[in-house]
Amino acid sequence: MNCYPDNWRVDKGNADSNTVVLFAHGAGTDMDSEFMAAIAQGLAANGPDVVRFNFPYMAKCRLDGKRRPPDRAPALLENFRQQLRLVTELFAPDQIILMGKSMGGRMAIMLASEDLLAEVRGVICLGYPFLPKGKLLPRLEPLQQCRLPLMIFQGERDSFGGKVQIPQWHLPTSLNLNFVDDGDHSFVPRKAAATSLAMNYAKVIDGSLSFIRSLL
Repeated sequence: MNCYPDNWRVDKGNADSNTVVLFAHGAGTDMDSEFMAAIAQGLAANGPDVVRFNFPYMAKCRLDGKRRPPDRAPALLENFRQQLRLVTELFAPDQIILMGKSMGGRMAIMLASEDLLAEVRGVICLGYPFLPKGKLLPRLEPLQQCRLPLMIFQGERDSFGGKVQIPQWHLPTSLNLNFVDDGDHSFVPRKAAATSLAMNYAKVIDGSLSFIRSLL
């Protein structure tokens, strides 16, 4: 019987390849949110193992029910490194993909600017927070410093940077950017849209799996 840390949720995949996706949550929702569960389970049903985890501040929120702001980036990154080391120890995977929702994706991209294990092959960000609230200049430096293949899925109507704003910015040519039809920051479309949330999830899952397979 496998024993995993309390701050993990492991979705076992059905792929022959020994691949693990290490999946970090966003600032305001934990590893068991509808978004995290839908994406993780969709990936695992068609391929790799997926390890969702809670950052320490979110683990405390779950214990006492009190909302807390995220820790600062250095603390989040150090915890991400710890989760990466633990995944390596417990799974001994051939390939690791870093994935994150919003803040978790930004941390994954920042981590990918470092010298990492050879098994870490790429990064997937779901809703990159280009524009911090109240700011006019986008966060582009982490994208420019990322050393690994990077794919971003971005809602067309994302308030942190959508299809209207992003073409105005100088993004790295190596970035693989995919817009999610009529999606907001969590890929939710408007009721009158020609797509649905389920369709948008499926697009993100299929695109992520294709990206992962391309790195094998």
